[in-house]
Amino acid sequence: MSLGDHLEELRARLIRALLALAIGIIICFSMGKYIINFIKVPFDAVTNSYTQKKYKDPNALPPTLSQVVLLNLIDGLSTDPNAPYVDPNLIQYVQAVYTKTLHAWTGSPDMIAGLNTTRLMSLGPSDALLSFMKISFITGLILTAPWVFYQIWMFVAAGLYANEQKCVKTAIPFSAGLFMLGALFFLFVVAPLTLRFFLVFGDMIGVTCNWTFQKYISFVTTLMLVFGLAFQTPIAILILNRTGLVSTQVLKSNRKYVLLGTFIVAAMATPPDPLSQVSLAIPLYGLYELGVVLCFVFNKNK
Repeated sequence: MSLGDHLEELRARLIRALLALAIGIIICFSMGKYIINFIKVPFDAVTNSYTQKKYKDPNALPPTLSQVVLLNLIDGLSTDPNAPYVDPNLIQYVQAVYTKTLHAWTGSPDMIAGLNTTRLMSLGPSDALLSFMKISFITGLILTAPWVFYQIWMFVAAGLYANEQKCVKTAIPFSAGLFMLGALFFLFVVAPLTLRFFLVFGDMIGVTCNWTFQKYISFVTTLMLVFGLAFQTPIAILILNRTGLVSTQVLKSNRKYVLLGTFIVAAMATPPDPLSQVSLAIPLYGLYELGVVLCFVFNKNK
């Protein structure tokens, strides 16, 4: 295939990938409200759970017992409608039981959310709109990732030998799946741990956590992309090995350098908190080991 043919192939693949991405962005823009609620799941879960734990009264009465006591007291007050007054001690007792009832914290989630002081705020006139557009772009990219990866890999495959093309075609579905898995791994595993760390640290130094909507969305979507790309490690290692650029022996003998490198990459790609860095570095090294295993299996069956 000549250089002109390669350029024409690249042009066609890019047009197909960008067209699919544009359609994905439009779809995600029309469903932006539901996507935002989905992305906010870790935030709502962590902040409500942390609020519940923070304000929980260890001496609270069980909700059922509190209701029984209150109903009995109310019945007692209504037995003598001609009484000129109610004993002040009884009023204090009712108030005490009522307070304990409020702090039982196994009732309505709305009550817990009401005391949740951590909010997502928009500080500028255009912050919410810009964040909405960013969400549409990132989620559109994630949605169309399988097709985009397919176009990229098929362009690469055009310049490879038949056995190399077979390897690339085998890797395409795994590559797209790993990208989606990486993004979801961050959203539902790493994000809750990181957000809880920020809340605890803020409380420890006496700072109320009021996060902006724009920064939260930027934090979540950026790291979803980072984790999605990081999860491509096994596929990249397998392709390098199958094309003869890196041998399995070299991969095995350089484990300690790879381990150090994963922590350096994680420190550069994540916010400056140790939890986020470790949460990326450990899976990244695990994915490297998975890539080594895949190389061994493919070479054995070769």
